[in-house]
Amino acid sequence: MTMHSTPPATSRWTGTVPVDDTALAVTDSGGAGVPVLYLNGQFATQGYWRRTIAELGPRWRHITYDERGRGRTSGRSADYSFAAAVRDVDAVLAARGVDRALLVGWSYGAFVAAHWAGRNPGRALGAVLVDGAFPYDWLDEAMEQRIRRQFRSWGRFMPLLRPTGLTPRMSADQMADSNIELGRISRERELGPVLDGITVPVRYVVASGASLGSRGDEQERIRTSLDAVTARNEHIEVSAKVASNHGAILRKDFRTVAAAVRETAAAHDRAAG
Repeated sequence: MTMHSTPPATSRWTGTVPVDDTALAVTDSGGAGVPVLYLNGQFATQGYWRRTIAELGPRWRHITYDERGRGRTSGRSADYSFAAAVRDVDAVLAARGVDRALLVGWSYGAFVAAHWAGRNPGRALGAVLVDGAFPYDWLDEAMEQRIRRQFRSWGRFMPLLRPTGLTPRMSADQMADSNIELGRISRERELGPVLDGITVPVRYVVASGASLGSRGDEQERIRTSLDAVTARNEHIEVSAKVASNHGAILRKDFRTVAAAVRETAAAHDRAAG
């Protein structure tokens, strides 16, 4: 594992990083290892990564954070857009003095990682995309209405869970808007060129079965879009297809995710000579 140019943080740090009209809760393990930035699922928190981080151990520098309005500490914002999520990657890295990092994203975070890696080939050491960033046209008008109904039905229970950090401090409509925007970003004509343009090592870890809100074989059909992606771009490979579903993959297959991180870092080192 080759060391890189980012100066090490000597000790663990936990605090907040100001961004726009809010602040993000950030944890940095410190150390001299390769920096790994973890990007959460759409409404998830940084705690989801604890098993992967423990599996990788202290040879890596682990940086996690809660996105806007997520978790117990990150503040509310007027901007929950995908563009803001990508900008926040830069803000967190800058705040921690990190120039180059390997990104690991699950679900929504995989889209963020793919976009950031594509835009920053000189700074991305690679990306591990965990059951997300599949270019597929799954959003139509009927699906949009279904998403809005679904979040409104969940909305009555969310305030009860907010003190625990298990649900975001966003309204049901804001959450639906975010999910619908993700559907637009997922379209092949939108995401396909992003993936085709990536020039750093990317490894997918792909789940099986359904995800929350999906029906039948919807999710598996979406995952088949990877075949064309890997055929077009030599930098992108599927590291593993696991048996666990979308929601359980970080809990049940954290060792596989950690192995993909090591594989991606090794691929970067080989390419760098």
